[in-house]
Amino acid sequence: MKYVNLPEKFPGQRLAFYLAMEEYLAHNMQGEFFFMWQVQPTVICGRNQDIAKEVNQTFCEDHNIEVVRRKSGGGCVYANPGNIMFSYITSGSNVQDIFAKYTASVAKMLRSLGLDAEASGRNDVLIEGKKVSGNAFYHLHGRNIIHGTMLYDTNYAHLLQAITPQKSKLQSKQVKSVESRVTTLSQYIDMGIDAFMSYARNYMCDEGDITLTDNDISQIKEIEDTYYLPEWLAGKKIKNPYLEFSAYFEGIGSVMASIALDNGKISDIELEGDYLELQSPNDKLLPCLVGVEYDSDAISAALANNNIDVSEIIAKMSNENFVKLIS
Repeated sequence: MKYVNLPEKFPGQRLAFYLAMEEYLAHNMQGEFFFMWQVQPTVICGRNQDIAKEVNQTFCEDHNIEVVRRKSGGGCVYANPGNIMFSYITSGSNVQDIFAKYTASVAKMLRSLGLDAEASGRNDVLIEGKKVSGNAFYHLHGRNIIHGTMLYDTNYAHLLQAITPQKSKLQSKQVKSVESRVTTLSQYIDMGIDAFMSYARNYMCDEGDITLTDNDISQIKEIEDTYYLPEWLAGKKIKNPYLEFSAYFEGIGSVMASIALDNGKISDIELEGDYLELQSPNDKLLPCLVGVEYDSDAISAALANNNIDVSEIIAKMSNENFVKLIS
């Protein structure tokens, strides 16, 4: 794959710029691309998360920590200059296989440094059983964007206070705090952050590099602006849901369903959570349920009649578990 450089006159961008850069590359350039980036303190929320529930917004405002919503699923992560962000863009239709291959390659790169690293769970890379990298993905028109963290060093106090994970998620993993399951590279390698980034670049990329042009940057900045639109940051929510259900599924994540009813039929339905999407539920899954009797058998029938396999939309979620969640 090729490494992507920014012109030297464009250093130190805000986080949404790099998310927009991923989109631009996916839409406009063919091939496999990889790049790394660092930002000032920022919380990045998953596409389907409720920022008010997941982020300590008062703490973030008081400590100049920006909050951004990305277009991939998964949970909130905290980034600062000690947290290297990886971006990978490639083609292909089997998103889960591509994602698994990518996380395995990151773990292999760490093992080449003598570390006890492995890809684990739905999206993590671990060193000696502790998370050093969390990753997420999304698919668009035959192209895949995978991005993730690589904790070289971090401010644990800010990480723990800026993000407010659900207690049920922590309890299910039998840990008392986020800190007990997170580690940093600086504890294991005698290599500065710049040297590590150079090593990772050389290991991951074997086709040279490209440098973006001023015209590329201009178009990326137009995409960047969309990440700061109030409606994008707020996320889509049902204003007055009649029913709300939530559950944590091992290997899938937290999922919350908000449902509005009209004369016993589903009139609107939205999902929130840190699950990973293979496709947007808003494309086929949720629309096929509008107008359906609010009954588990009727919901199951609607899924079957529309040839919906929920596991092809929400990674590892079965139709049975989905129906149980919302009914």
